[in-house]
Amino acid sequence: MSAVQREFVGARPLTVITHSVLLTGRLLRTLRRMPTFMVIGLVQPVIWLLLFGQLFRSIVNLPGFALGGGGFLQFLTPGVVMMTALFASAWAGTTSLQDIDRGVMDRLLTSPASRGAMMCATMAHQAIQTVIQSLIIVAVALIAGAPFPGGVVGIGVTVLAAVLLALIFAALSNAVALLTRRQATLIAISQFTTLPLMFLSSAVMDLHLAPSWVGRVAAYNPVEWAVAAGRQAMLVHADWSMVGARLGLLAVAVLVMGFLATRAFRAYRKST
Repeated sequence: MSAVQREFVGARPLTVITHSVLLTGRLLRTLRRMPTFMVIGLVQPVIWLLLFGQLFRSIVNLPGFALGGGGFLQFLTPGVVMMTALFASAWAGTTSLQDIDRGVMDRLLTSPASRGAMMCATMAHQAIQTVIQSLIIVAVALIAGAPFPGGVVGIGVTVLAAVLLALIFAALSNAVALLTRRQATLIAISQFTTLPLMFLSSAVMDLHLAPSWVGRVAAYNPVEWAVAAGRQAMLVHADWSMVGARLGLLAVAVLVMGFLATRAFRAYRKST
């Protein structure tokens, strides 16, 4: 096992876990003191649900719209959950940038805290925020009249898929922040990746109505994996083999991106 791998998985798992918990607590205290950003992040999803959910509710009657049996709001909700997780996690690197600007990052890197624990903490912080936002979005959809035949299990799988998606892009965002150390670059890369990935998925539209090439690209899109898993889990008779396969792909992507993001600490130290 290489030195970088030991940094991520940790030679002493209990130490890595302890450091991760402590560093996550630091980030959660910041979230508790300033919950404004998380609340603001819910404004757009609620607009998507209440405005677009009503504006395009007749679209499920189009020939070829295969997943509209429960109405467009039921179809749209998993997509909005994943979009919220995607956009929020794409900005996760701003915390690292703030730590860099304030000198906190350099102090952490010279402390006994492992690099893996530092990355796990930022990802855990994003996961907790995603759970809260996802549950609020689902609650708003339920109040608006969206039926979810999959019940609590379906909602739980949808939230899990959103968390896995958030972890992937939180790791990517932190890696970009460490490598570039520029807010403008992070914003540009975030916009360059999130919008195409959202529209090259079934987040807001059934892929049966899209050009065939969109469906082929979506097969390799982690946003589509998360949307498909969540939407399928909320059906009465879910295809759990498909759900498990999509969640498995997301989990593998989390491990790969977490490992690569942890390696970014080395590049950061060499550039300072």
